[in-house]
Amino acid sequence: MHYEQDFYAWLLESAQLLREKNFSQLDIVNIAEELEGMARSDKRQLINRLAVLLAHLLKWQFQSYIRSKSWQRTIKEQRKRIKLLLQDSPSLKYEIEQKIATAYEIAILSAANETSLDEDTFPESCEYSLDEILNQEFYPD
Repeated sequence: MHYEQDFYAWLLESAQLLREKNFSQLDIVNIAEELEGMARSDKRQLINRLAVLLAHLLKWQFQSYIRSKSWQRTIKEQRKRIKLLLQDSPSLKYEIEQKIATAYEIAILSAANETSLDEDTFPESCEYSLDEILNQEFYPD
């Protein structure tokens, strides 16, 4: 089976060839690309979840007069999903601090869009520590 003809069938066939240790039949180049793509996907998921979490923390802090249970639940959910992602891919823990800056830029845009506040209302860089961001009990004042 060829990679571009039927991706699903190619995956199953590749897995079977690996189990059989039939390495000469494997499409090594495309397997390597897919594995790298999976790693990038986990990294993007981490950034996206952090961005959603940070946007809600910003909304919580800067629109305290309209805090909602929905925001609180989203904050809790994203923290749990990030925790699960880090459990499944522990090496992402070493990159999370670097990804906070990227996620924060996205969070500012999202929070500004959802609150109608100007982007410059929010701090230029993330003022929450990693421990605060992931702490289920932390909600900014």
